Amino acid sequence: MHPSPDIGIWIGGLLTLGIFSFLYGDNPYYKFCEALFVGVSAGHWFITLFWTVFIPKLLGNIGIAIHTFRTEGFAAGMSDYMHWSYIFGGILGFLMILRLFPKIGWISRWSLAFVVGTTAGYYFINYLVSNGLMQIQKTILPLTSVGNIILVVGTFCGLIYFFFSKEHKGAFGGLARVGIWFLMITFGASFGYTVMSRMSLLIGRMDYIFGIWLGMIR
Repeated sequence: MHPSPDIGIWIGGLLTLGIFSFLYGDNPYYKFCEALFVGVSAGHWFITLFWTVFIPKLLGNIGIAIHTFRTEGFAAGMSDYMHWSYIFGGILGFLMILRLFPKIGWISRWSLAFVVGTTAGYYFINYLVSNGLMQIQKTILPLTSVGNIILVVGTFCGLIYFFFSKEHKGAFGGLARVGIWFLMITFGASFGYTVMSRMSLLIGRMDYIFGIWLGMIR
C-alpha cells in the first residue's frame, strides 16, 4: 500500500466511504456526507449561475442597452428591445425570491406559472418533433433489409399492443404478443444500459479508493 499524501484525496476517499456506509443502514456518518454534498453542490451551482447567467445575461445586456441609450440617443436606446427585454427576466427572478418571505410569498407564483408554462410549451414543440414526427419519419422505411423489417414490424406490433378498443384475440392478439416481446427487449436493453452506466460510476469510485487514495492498484 502506498497511500496518497494529498489531504484532498484523503477527504474525497473518506467522503466516498461515508456515502457507501448507507449500505449498512442510515447513520450519522452518511447523513453528514450527504448534507455536505448537497450543500457544496448548491453553493457551487449558485456561484456558477451567478457569474454565467446573472452577471453576463442580465446586467451585461442592460448595461449594453444603457450604453446605447447614452451614446446614440433616446430613440436608438429605446428601440434596443433585445437588450431591454432582459429586465423582464430580472423582474421574474426577483419575484421568485419573494417566496422566502411568507407574507408576500404568493407573488412568486406568477413567475413560477410563467416559467412552467413557457418551458412546457417549448419542450412540447421539441418533443413533438423529436419523439413524434422524427420517429414517424424514421419508421417509414423501405422493406429492403432485415433491420428495416424488424424496425417496422416491431413498431407496428407495439402500437397494436396499446390498441385497447379491440380484444386481443386471434391474429390481432398474436400481433399484440409480438409487440410485448419487442417492448420487453427494449425495456431490458434500456435497463441494462442504465445498470452499466451505474457500474461505471462504481468502478470509478473503486479505482479512486484502491488506486489513487490507498495506492493498492498500480
